[in-house]
Amino acid sequence: MKKLFLLAILLFSVVSFSQTKKIKILSTELSTADESKYPGATLLIGKVKMSHEGATLDCQRALLYKDKNLFKAIGEVVIEQGDTIIQYSDFATYDGNTKKAKSWGNVEINDKEMTLKTDTLHFDRINQILYYPNGGTIRDKKNTLSSTKGTYYLKDKKFTAQSQVTVVNPDNRLESNHLDYYTNSSVAYLYGPSTITNLKDSTKVYSEKGFYDTNTDISYFVKNAKLFLKERTVSADSLYYDKRKGFASATNNIKVIDTVQNMVAKGNYAELYEHKDSLFIIDRAVAISVLEKDSMYVAGDKILLTGKPEKRIARIFNNVKIFKSDLRGKCDSIHTSQETGLTRMFKRPILWSKGSQITGDSIQLLMNKETNKLDSLKVLKNAFMIQQDSIHQENFNQIKGRDIFGKFENDELHTMLVKGNAESLYYNNNDKTHKLETITKEIASDIEFILEDGEIAQTKYFKKSEGTTYPPSEFPSEEKKFKGFLWRGDEQPLTVEDIFEKDKDSSLPAKEKEELDVVKEAKENFINETTKKKKLEKINTKKIR
Repeated sequence: MKKLFLLAILLFSVVSFSQTKKIKILSTELSTADESKYPGATLLIGKVKMSHEGATLDCQRALLYKDKNLFKAIGEVVIEQGDTIIQYSDFATYDGNTKKAKSWGNVEINDKEMTLKTDTLHFDRINQILYYPNGGTIRDKKNTLSSTKGTYYLKDKKFTAQSQVTVVNPDNRLESNHLDYYTNSSVAYLYGPSTITNLKDSTKVYSEKGFYDTNTDISYFVKNAKLFLKERTVSADSLYYDKRKGFASATNNIKVIDTVQNMVAKGNYAELYEHKDSLFIIDRAVAISVLEKDSMYVAGDKILLTGKPEKRIARIFNNVKIFKSDLRGKCDSIHTSQETGLTRMFKRPILWSKGSQITGDSIQLLMNKETNKLDSLKVLKNAFMIQQDSIHQENFNQIKGRDIFGKFENDELHTMLVKGNAESLYYNNNDKTHKLETITKEIASDIEFILEDGEIAQTKYFKKSEGTTYPPSEFPSEEKKFKGFLWRGDEQPLTVEDIFEKDKDSSLPAKEKEELDVVKEAKENFINETTKKKKLEKINTKKIR
């Protein structure tokens, strides 16, 4: 009895299941059969309507294969799935066993979020997935999306598009080869080479992975990200861009190319303010000026660029270092005007031009804007130039004065004029034996000299008041170095990588370091004495109690 009862339940379940899966014909004007033309099919003609598990299908003519549970619709086909979607097409087939439909011919489908148009559409009702293989267009309140292949997930409101994808609205055009687009939020997630073009100002963003919110015009990219503006291009490992605010932030391996001024800036973090024409870069920040022969690198803790290209100001702050094949330098900060081509170095500036060390209270470099070459040099107040003797390295040729004015030829220092209270000291070696023969000291109002390959080739004195040449044995040892002499050769960056090394307080003059040490020691003593005093007061207070 138990076995018979279980068998009855099983048979009832199977029958019930098969009944629930059968396609039902709700209405038709004519029902007939033609076994010669449509073997096994019932031919339905005129206002045909069928239903199957929550979905209905209307058409003008149809073939129903009851054994196969298959329905073929012809003419003015309408498929409805509750209040979820409604679909129109010229033809359709529906398999009641798999709950899959295929529609073709002027297919259009609508739900609450979008309208989809295509030539051929597959509908998987079990997984609630729509798919078109041969081109389609989807429209929502914000965008029009087109692609060669597309899949729409009804539950998630997600549209996955592949091959020649475009998303267009009145403001922007997105082109990609693979993306996910959510119709309820109008956000696109990109998984392949993608470009977003602003249709109003032609700015572009490129990436191979990221997301783009078409409502807010905010995008974030994490692979090969590039931002193309009118005068500059920004590339980075990752890029955040708010088009409406004109704000972008970039992280790691940043490269900013100024297409107008022929300058490149690099770093690992940057922020760009498009409406204010400003940009700052930190973390291995370096500005690179592309010159005719080679490039000049200027690195610092922070680079700030402001203003329109023709009037742009570049400021580089803290631990600034300069590297060029024949010109090196360092200072605390730099200010460059693109309008005038003038670069000013502040706080203990120093330059090395081949074998020469140049220092002063302020150093200025002028660029020829027409040729994009270095034009001239100014060293103002306490100008000092030192050359270490290549043979006898304990000796230093020295020139000092109030100011020094230099002239470049083909990006190399060629002429130097020392103005005001000029002094010079030269160690003269024999050309053949390289033995030190004489030491010459000169004092004049001005000194002009010409450099060849970094070496002083010619010297001219103006209003010379005093000059003496000594044999090495008779030269006073206390006069080997002019007042203010400080050789800083070990601070010179020798490679491009050296400009990123941070200096310690060793770069300070000995006097300044000594003063800092005294202040530091006094401060520590004051803190220690104050701490001791407070402890004694507490002990005495306890004793009194």
